[in-house]
Amino acid sequence: MYTVLIISVIIVIVVLLLSVLTTSKAYQYKHTVDSIENNPYLQNQDMNENEDKKSE
Repeated sequence: MYTVLIISVIIVIVVLLLSVLTTSKAYQYKHTVDSIENNPYLQNQDMNENEDKKSE
């Protein structure tokens, strides 16, 4: 009976430590953002707006 309880507590502690380590590593990750000049979506949007003006 006590062995099952001890093993269960050890498993809970290991899972808790792994989740804390994973979360702290995720918060340390630095995201990067592409500059506006090199954004292909904005360039495509500008082209579409120009085509719309030409067709009017």
